[in-house]
Amino acid sequence: MKIKIAILPGDGIGPEVVKQAIKVIKTIEKKYGHNIELLEGIVGGEAIDKYGEPLPDETWKLCEESDAILLGAVGGPKWDNLPGEKRPEKALLKLRGGFNLFANIRPIKVFEKLSFSSTIKPEVLKGVDFVIVRELTGGLYFGKPKEIRVENGEEIAIDTMTYKASEIRRIAHVAFKMAQKRNKKVTSVDKANILECSRLWRKVVDEVSKEYKDVNLEHMYVDNCAMQIVRNPKQFDVILTENTFGDILSDEAAVITGSIGMLPSASLGEGTKGLYEPIHGTAPDIAGKNIANPLATILSVAMMFRYSFDLEKEAKDIENAVDKVIDMGYFTQDLFTGNPYAKQLVGTEEMGDLVCKVIEGGA
Repeated sequence: MKIKIAILPGDGIGPEVVKQAIKVIKTIEKKYGHNIELLEGIVGGEAIDKYGEPLPDETWKLCEESDAILLGAVGGPKWDNLPGEKRPEKALLKLRGGFNLFANIRPIKVFEKLSFSSTIKPEVLKGVDFVIVRELTGGLYFGKPKEIRVENGEEIAIDTMTYKASEIRRIAHVAFKMAQKRNKKVTSVDKANILECSRLWRKVVDEVSKEYKDVNLEHMYVDNCAMQIVRNPKQFDVILTENTFGDILSDEAAVITGSIGMLPSASLGEGTKGLYEPIHGTAPDIAGKNIANPLATILSVAMMFRYSFDLEKEAKDIENAVDKVIDMGYFTQDLFTGNPYAKQLVGTEEMGDLVCKVIEGGA
């Protein structure tokens, strides 16, 4: 199979973890005989420093020409005081909006030997395996007006939450179809007791649910869901929610897996082009120290092979390799301390090498 992948390392630990993901891509390419072309572009703070904008035209064009996009992370304190349109994170919004990547898929899976790396009791975590389906191109992050203005001598900040019924309907279909292939349960999360957007959300989700008679639907307020994720996470199968709530809940869910460095994501649209990235940030305090966990980025590559290229065998090969490395007790610093299953502390580079070795068939 001939494949073009846009590689956007970004800022902080982004280049380090993406480097390990590239190793995995090349290992898969060699093992399965694919022809994979990697096209590297500049994005985020690095792009601001060089071009004065977070997503240069050259990078956009590179992404347009590619079959999928792999992103490391963007942002950092260096660029925190820039105006909104010039911040590194704006590149993410432009990529999502520009390619109409409206569905963000974030799997939350607990590896048994990482349960002691979490602050939650292991018995609560046993068997946890759910997916957060987050609407990605609507809501507060994209609504207009969005501005800071002065009225009567005082600054006023305005952010607008807006949703069309069609936007809610299409993301709901994604969640229900996913639930049909899993345990046939959708938990739709909103704030319908307060927000008009949530009232419309609930109404449309109810309408869509009638097309999926085999899937059980429940509604849950976002504040209750935040509590239930850490209290009883086994109750969830597919969580469906809007942009802002999904952003917060999926980061909260990182505590379940033991580290935010374990959570991959896929941002998908109507076609096969997708944006794949770990959900963690740039972690500038550990950048360049060879201690960042690259597994979320590597698992994002597995999602890429599954969703953009329909290569399930390759995706499972990557996931099984990650499982095996963890099972053998090789942990990065974020997972090592206090875990009785930890046998060997490894760095970013070593973790990437181990995953590749297992994919190749090594012990």
